[in-house]
Amino acid sequence: MNVAANVPALSIRRADRLDLAFQPWDWPFVRERRAEIDAHFAAAQGANGALWNGRVLLLRDPQDHADHFSARYFETDFASFLAWRDWGCPDKTVFNGFGMGALRGNDGVFVLGEMSAHTANHGRIYFPSGTPDPNDLRGDRVDMAESVAREVEEEAGLVPSDYRAADHWHCVRTGQWIAFMRVLEVADPAEELRRRILQNLASQTAPELSAIHLVRDRRDFTDAMPLFITGYIEAMTAKE
Repeated sequence: MNVAANVPALSIRRADRLDLAFQPWDWPFVRERRAEIDAHFAAAQGANGALWNGRVLLLRDPQDHADHFSARYFETDFASFLAWRDWGCPDKTVFNGFGMGALRGNDGVFVLGEMSAHTANHGRIYFPSGTPDPNDLRGDRVDMAESVAREVEEEAGLVPSDYRAADHWHCVRTGQWIAFMRVLEVADPAEELRRRILQNLASQTAPELSAIHLVRDRRDFTDAMPLFITGYIEAMTAKE
């Protein structure tokens, strides 16, 4: 796939399973720039008081294998992740590796959410997703399937009985971002699924999503959708 010179290259690989280990690590970026990180987060909180400095898991040593993907995760604080992200990912050995539930109606239409103003990614349009955190650890492994299920329930109000999850993943890489995509097939048409999700959002005090978008093909793409979203959907619809 050809991409513009100033856009990170896109790669999409199928993985029958994810082998994601957890290994504590003293991140030099944090140790060396702690004061700058704290100042950056204080400014971010000043602009958006809803931000909080929780714990997240970031990825190292990504490896594509014949039938699976492997990597190691470590724990850090959200302030450090935010600074690393906002400063152009200065440590290129680290990646944001996150799961995404690619919701799809029985008519083949994808269902995406627009992030609310109080979130760190406000205005962006994604599938339900989130950077994993310590709640996704099962011993020394990161359970990406559980992470996706949790995010889909938190953002869209759907539980595993509402959809059929694919038995494989697609690892979509753009620069320091690795999206682990898993198709979640819903028995209803996308428009009905959109209605259900909007009804759920209306019942929440501070929903993470502000709108729901339906994507049939590239004609529905917008600038608010990052490359790992548009590239994945284009690849999926091209197979049909």
